[in-house]
Amino acid sequence: MKAVILAGGLGTRFSEETGLRPKPMIEVGGKPILWHIMRIYATYNVTEFIIALGYKAEVIKEYFLNFYAINNDLTIDLGSGKTTIHDGKQPNWKIHLVDTGMHTQTGGRLKRLKKWLSDDETFLFTYGDGVADLNVESAIKFHLAHGKLATVTTVRSPARFGRIEFEGDRICNFHEKPESGDGWINGGFFVLNSKVLDYISDDATSWEKEPLEGLTQDGQMIGFRHYGFWSCMDTLKEKNTLDALWNAGKAPWKVWS
Repeated sequence: MKAVILAGGLGTRFSEETGLRPKPMIEVGGKPILWHIMRIYATYNVTEFIIALGYKAEVIKEYFLNFYAINNDLTIDLGSGKTTIHDGKQPNWKIHLVDTGMHTQTGGRLKRLKKWLSDDETFLFTYGDGVADLNVESAIKFHLAHGKLATVTTVRSPARFGRIEFEGDRICNFHEKPESGDGWINGGFFVLNSKVLDYISDDATSWEKEPLEGLTQDGQMIGFRHYGFWSCMDTLKEKNTLDALWNAGKAPWKVWS
């Protein structure tokens, strides 16, 4: 199964870090948060990734082109010009780096990946700025069992995020940003059927608006409740919190050994 990761936004709310690199390349514990997300998926044998690029796409491309050099010891013989990479234990991942436009919205980026997905294919979808101790295998099984087009992992969080209403497991309403009250919110980890692309009009479509609303109205959006750890990384404070957890050896999202 493939995992699609959005990594093309401008990251305007994180200007302290995104002047030189895209948000998914901001490091937590010395590794890009994008790497952490991929490790979460790979723990559950999801090792093929489609990364939707946009802003500063070259930074992400350079990172993966030089992945072995960056993550292993090197011997460089300046006399002969020979470079030896001393292989360590590296992930067996296949990574598709796809330019989806500089100013394309989140839904538009997903729509642009249509040719990378088969008809009626089940795939995973997330943003390049959030981590969780999510059991990906359980989320996939849950999705396949209910037979609808979309599953969103829902998490508990403060009221500054949009709230979700349930009828059983079926989502009946999305509230963009309520004025008060805690509740279940969009945790950003989806399991989708490729038919959801039909709900996306063009580059200007935000995934969080018309597509989610349309899927919800059609009864095709089911919520998978996640009771464990979840965090987005929208601010420097949140980045520093994740860093502190990692450096203390207490990162809940580190589900790999």
